[in-house]
Amino acid sequence: MAKFLYVYHGSGKMPTDEAERKAAMDAWNGWYGQLGSAVVDGGNPVGMSKTVLPGGKVENNGGSNPTAGYTIVEAKDIDDAVAKAKDCPILMDPAFSVEIAPIIEMM
Repeated sequence: MAKFLYVYHGSGKMPTDEAERKAAMDAWNGWYGQLGSAVVDGGNPVGMSKTVLPGGKVENNGGSNPTAGYTIVEAKDIDDAVAKAKDCPILMDPAFSVEIAPIIEMM
């Protein structure tokens, strides 16, 4: 099985209401439960980023498609990884997307 990086993109906000936070966590835990042992690293959300460009120029706030978090999963191939991502709870918000890339073992 190969490993794949799911990079969540979007500029949403974490729910502030306790019931909404619980519902969001329940959705993520349910999805991770569906994926089972395919989840290598459940990942985490990330804070606001900075991007360093050639010449040392720095962009704040992640640009037009900021990273929101990541997960690492195992799958047969990229098509299997894509199929597994289709039920990701982050996709319930149209402002978000999941980028999927194979992890190439170098060491």
